[in-house]
Amino acid sequence: MTAWHAGDIPDQRGRVAVVTGANSGIGLVTARELARRGARVILACRSEERGTHALDRIAADAPDALVEVGALDLADLASVRRFADRYPYDRLDLLINNAGVMALPYGRTADGFERQFGVNHLGHFALTGLLLPKLLDTPGARVISVSSVAHTLANLDIGDLNSERGYRRWIAYARSKTANLLFVHELARRLAAAGSDVVAAAAHPGYAATNLQTAGPKMEGRRAAVRIMEFGNRLLAQPAESGALPTLYAATAAGVEPDSFTGPRLLGWRGGPAPSIRAGWTRNDVAGERLWAASEQLTGVTYGGLASPEPGTGALPG
Repeated sequence: MTAWHAGDIPDQRGRVAVVTGANSGIGLVTARELARRGARVILACRSEERGTHALDRIAADAPDALVEVGALDLADLASVRRFADRYPYDRLDLLINNAGVMALPYGRTADGFERQFGVNHLGHFALTGLLLPKLLDTPGARVISVSSVAHTLANLDIGDLNSERGYRRWIAYARSKTANLLFVHELARRLAAAGSDVVAAAAHPGYAATNLQTAGPKMEGRRAAVRIMEFGNRLLAQPAESGALPTLYAATAAGVEPDSFTGPRLLGWRGGPAPSIRAGWTRNDVAGERLWAASEQLTGVTYGGLASPEPGTGALPG
């Protein structure tokens, strides 16, 4: 893969994109760059106030941008359904499942799910399923899920998805990021089996300087941990503009394969987009099917018309 930059994003005029968590960090950069290239972008944000502030920042950089704010709280399935019900367009070209939380103290979503699994996976599973008809009706649509290289720290425990047998914040985070990749794998298999040209792929930002690292320590008042994270961001992390490039590549570059995983080229840490390392358990057909079934049961969202092929049938190209 040759060097790729935001300036390489193809013309996006006439296309509609939803970016979750677009009020800050790589989500804001992703939304801004898509809007600069002409896409109509919906900033799907938990806080409408912060979403409006992000819209103003994008408008200052790109006065002709077509940007709007949509209220979406991934920790509340009722909010996810409201967002999908209010989606105003007859097409959806890009769904960027970007929002996430990392290494938070134990907590539960409005629906009783462990917070990291609930926000990072179940909320996006529900959102994608509810918007699926729009995606299927749009030629060349893509669903991009933002995972993390931290997924390599832990496989899922399908019998304890909500960490009820013990909670370790980093393990729970890693499991939620494994869930992101298993979701992409199973979604890609089902789309291929249905003969759809919708591309489901994944990306990760490497180590990017955002507020994700400090959110957990701030919630607990751990000032020393906040300072350490802030120092690490200044010393080691790449800027959010660079961290967003793998997502933008997966969303817009030609030839992106279903179930691919794009990250920074330098040890998965920083640099331009390139194929990323990936744990073998995130391409396990049986695990993907089991997670899918559990996610449908927990969220009440089913994907009409996307039946699962038999495990190992090779539904994906290549």
